[in-house]
Amino acid sequence: MKLLLILLFIFLLSFSFHVPTSQLAGGWQPIKNITDSHVKDISNYAVLEHNKQLGDNLEFVRVVSGETQVVAGTNYRLVIEPTDAEGNVARYQAVVWEREWEGFRELTSFDRV
Repeated sequence: MKLLLILLFIFLLSFSFHVPTSQLAGGWQPIKNITDSHVKDISNYAVLEHNKQLGDNLEFVRVVSGETQVVAGTNYRLVIEPTDAEGNVARYQAVVWEREWEGFRELTSFDRV
């Protein structure tokens, strides 16, 4: 009986189960709706946090594109267009790590592109 159970277990393990990459941790996936209020909120947070850290005076205008990555939470890699004090628009890539269920956010990078 034990041998039969072992063989059944090995047989079941031999099957390959396909898991879509969009459900795997680690891969970046495009954000389908960059006008979503949560995406805008994350983007605005990135600009405000950048301003706080560097004493800058940028103002969030819009999200150009974005991707998410499942980690211990979610990374948001966003291309955003804020304006500076003179009204000039520039593009930046911001990465924000969020654990929404904890109310946690951290700006991990903010670079001009």
